Amino acid sequence: MTDSTPVLELRGITKRFPSIVANDSIDFDLAKGEVHALLGENGAGKSTLMNVLYGLYGADEGEILLNGAPVKFSSPKDAITRGIGMVHQHFMLIPVMTVAENIVLADEPRKGGIFLDHAAANARVRELAAKFRFDIDPDTRVERLTVGQQQRVEILKALYRRADVLILDEPTAVLTPQEALDLFRILSELKADGMSIIFISHKLHEVLEIADRVSVLRRGKLVETIPVAGATEESLAQAMVGRAVLLQVEKTPHSPGAPLVQVDDLYVRDDRGIEKVKGVSFEVRAGEIVGIAGVDNNGQTQLIDALTGLRSPESGSIVIDGEAYDNPTPKVMTDVAGVGHIPEDRQHRGLVLDFSIAENLALHDYRHEPQSTRGWLYPGRLVASARRLITEFDIRGGGPSTAAGALSGGNQQKVILAREISRDPKVLIAAQPTRGLDVGAIEFVHRRLMSERDEGRAILLVSLELEEILSLSDRILVMFEGQIVGEYTPAATPEELGLAMAGASSHEAVA
Repeated sequence: MTDSTPVLELRGITKRFPSIVANDSIDFDLAKGEVHALLGENGAGKSTLMNVLYGLYGADEGEILLNGAPVKFSSPKDAITRGIGMVHQHFMLIPVMTVAENIVLADEPRKGGIFLDHAAANARVRELAAKFRFDIDPDTRVERLTVGQQQRVEILKALYRRADVLILDEPTAVLTPQEALDLFRILSELKADGMSIIFISHKLHEVLEIADRVSVLRRGKLVETIPVAGATEESLAQAMVGRAVLLQVEKTPHSPGAPLVQVDDLYVRDDRGIEKVKGVSFEVRAGEIVGIAGVDNNGQTQLIDALTGLRSPESGSIVIDGEAYDNPTPKVMTDVAGVGHIPEDRQHRGLVLDFSIAENLALHDYRHEPQSTRGWLYPGRLVASARRLITEFDIRGGGPSTAAGALSGGNQQKVILAREISRDPKVLIAAQPTRGLDVGAIEFVHRRLMSERDEGRAILLVSLELEEILSLSDRILVMFEGQIVGEYTPAATPEELGLAMAGASSHEAVA
């Protein structure tokens, strides 16, 4: 039972940007020991509202009350000082620094008031990690951690600074199902200790599992605030989007054609020279979606890198539509082989954040007609093409000249989808294609992938979402420690796949 006294209140918060009102007179409150979920489509204003609370933005109108007293935050430091911590969707960690150094940064224990006391920092972080059962070595560099471990470091940063209110922005977007369950355990313990949590997510089943109340934003306005009791995924989805949403993929029977992707005995090493893909062989046929399931960091990234020309395989062969490609470049795989690539990391590999939407949509084709002629680029044509794709793919939050970095994470993903799919590729490699997307956008992406499959594309789907793998795939391969350990049909259960993902079973062609 939570205390009904609000520890935090937002009253009439309004935040405007050029050409858009991101938050329109929003009221929101949070009780002690409560998990209050914040839902909404991409671009609905959730992250903007939390950035106002965290001091990253200043509100144009409205006020913030903390324990009943008005407060003003001009920077995140002000918010942190008053006990508010935030774990962003895209982590704010310094890769070359250790776990302990990242956690104590700007609040370091010192020797003689001058030098960083490494031993004291490590001891404090180790004690904090043990308290919450985080299996993290303080001496490990962040760049060597999995994504799930990096998120734990972000949470520990907030706990180290004695946060009473914790904001989690899409906390499970990059986690495996197992890591998400572990996160929920942590949140339950924090809640029991009296911490108040704002939980931003697009995953409705998680919201129903972890939250006490839900507030829904739609296009910058608060639609409703309701208790979780009695709510359903369908009712929440409809409140978010303003219409009924199809939560299950409509999959029409379809007979695949000839193989368009043939991978044989492929070995690939990572940047440290460690063998991550070990003798992988498979094929993807025209008009077929082959899903690859697996716990993160089991060779999926290196496999995708090899197939898209981003990494040279150590040995083995890659054949696309009957043509063998030996150590190809990304340009060759894109322009010659006809491979489209939706990367798992949209900000580092999918977009140039300082470029406009129009420029990002033209990254592959700016050298060719009609975008350019004989070396002359036609910006007007880029803009016209971008307007068409913005409408077709429902990209919100700006126009052709808007910087990609100014878009919400989900709308950034839509820009990548628009660019890759509009090129009419023979083969589409989709890695985490719905990561960070809302239910309406997920519905759109799933329908589009099914349409591409029905038009004869060969689609390789790599996802950490078992539900997505099961609903979209015609065949399912499971990777464990760099190897394909099983092939399954969509009739497989999550439990079967989970066992294979953990290396507990290995077999071929389960019916």
